[in-house]
Amino acid sequence: MTKRTQLALATALVAALALGASGCSDPKKGSTGAGAGNPAAANDGKILGGSPVKGGTLTVLSNQDFAHLDPARNWVMPAMDFGTRLLYRTLVTFKAEPGKAGSELVPDLATDLGTPSNGGKTWTFTLKEGVKYEDGSPIKAQDIKYNVERSFAPDLTGGPDYAAQYLAGGEGYKGPLQGQHLDSVKTPDDRTIVFELKRPVAEFSATATLPTFAPVPQSQEKGTQYDARPFSSGPYKIESYDRDKKLVLVRNEHWDPKTDTVRKAYPDKFVVVMGLKGGQIDDRIIAGEGADASAVQYMDMRPESAPKVLPKPEVKARLLAESQGCTEMLSLNNSRAPFNDPKVREAMQYALDKEAVITAGGGPALNEIATAYLPPALSGGKQADTLKIAPAGDPAKAKELLKAAGKESLKVSLAVSTGDKGKAEAIQQGLSRVGIEVVVDTIDPGAYYDVIGDLSTTPDMTLAGWCPDYPSGSTWIPFVFDGRTIKEKGNQGNTSQFRDEATTKRIDEINAMADAKQANQAWIDLDAEIMKKSPAVPVLLERKPLLVGPNIAGAYGHPVWTGTVDYGTVGLKDPSKSQG
Repeated sequence: MTKRTQLALATALVAALALGASGCSDPKKGSTGAGAGNPAAANDGKILGGSPVKGGTLTVLSNQDFAHLDPARNWVMPAMDFGTRLLYRTLVTFKAEPGKAGSELVPDLATDLGTPSNGGKTWTFTLKEGVKYEDGSPIKAQDIKYNVERSFAPDLTGGPDYAAQYLAGGEGYKGPLQGQHLDSVKTPDDRTIVFELKRPVAEFSATATLPTFAPVPQSQEKGTQYDARPFSSGPYKIESYDRDKKLVLVRNEHWDPKTDTVRKAYPDKFVVVMGLKGGQIDDRIIAGEGADASAVQYMDMRPESAPKVLPKPEVKARLLAESQGCTEMLSLNNSRAPFNDPKVREAMQYALDKEAVITAGGGPALNEIATAYLPPALSGGKQADTLKIAPAGDPAKAKELLKAAGKESLKVSLAVSTGDKGKAEAIQQGLSRVGIEVVVDTIDPGAYYDVIGDLSTTPDMTLAGWCPDYPSGSTWIPFVFDGRTIKEKGNQGNTSQFRDEATTKRIDEINAMADAKQANQAWIDLDAEIMKKSPAVPVLLERKPLLVGPNIAGAYGHPVWTGTVDYGTVGLKDPSKSQG
């Protein structure tokens, strides 16, 4: 990891590039940031490298192993994109296109987007004929029911909570591993699956895009070990998986493209090389030699690499940097001192120097300041600014609030993923201005969400983002601020452990609204109310900077999956030039 002072020099150049190109930079603009003048935005909405040719080996260079590949546990990006595009299919999915078109729902294993009945409380899906697993056996409706049930298992932590929130009769259910099954998921025959919900859910078609709604046959159950070898229903299957080192995928010869309108499966093989340093990955793809010419990076380009990319047209032409559509937040552990005191939490809103965090994250070319929780895509294209705090904070106001709380000096812990150490140091320096000492703990990115999601190991503060699973406030505020979602292990969205009766009551009222427009405004209004209670500090809106090799074709950042490469349609210009 580059030291903070050296990182500041590198990112200062990125800031100068962005400002010089656009004339000015307003960090409070919407998610498109500096727009056409931003050098990082040059390829927004574009497909890089032309049309792929079938064949060859595509290499994925990564600094980490996958958090989870088990579809019952897979709920972080880009693992969710990787799993649902390559290894397993879901009832419904999103179109494989850049820009707005990529947000359109299309059937995947199902014949259509599902049929609601009973006022939207019952949803029925019919599976396509001829869909098969990697061994040629048919995919059955019972297998999807089984994976939905697995998502309730306390040992299979980390996955989407939608089934638990939506399905009738799920309270207290502990999954199928002990032989119990959910009556609210019915499979009258091998191709029909029926979901009975607690309340009407108009967006249930979109919910069915999540890995929870991928099939897992009961005969393949391996508990927590299923992570290492999911049974493929997608275009590829696992040939070998050496944890933390390498994953090799080869074609699933029983995947039938006639049943799949989305995935193109251009490469013969995907090889994921893990455990590399972030800057090393950047340098290798920038050089683009040998196997690296046919490589994409799994996680974000390092901020200090931006000056090697943005001023060079031939390299910048290989940079994807779509808006992630997420809000990165400093979550404050509301369950214990000092952040169980609302005045201390409010002081944190004013104490943080977001401008310094912007610099550490790559400058205004790659980040914008967040002023609310809901990302711009869920709030009419622009974030609200309820508290109207200056980007560099207001240390005097923060000291005043801390004094009123009797906490003029504090020592707190902060956990970040290894790649966010620069941001952590910026947070640390900003809070030191008001007498808050921050002890930073960096955690391997592959284990980060498991560590902060365990209530016995979660620190005072965590830095993490939340992204909508589809364009609705119902995928955001209930998961981040509803106290009922907090789990002892596998706690995902509500890392601030915020329990607030008024918020919970309002969430239920909004979920009951039949008018989508009314509900959308209600989520925005609730966002402002929660901001006043300060369970977390919104920090950044990020782009997703990803470099691809010169032999890569068909690459774009998918709008739903936080700007990650759509693995279902990426491939090679010339397969004969690939290696591996």
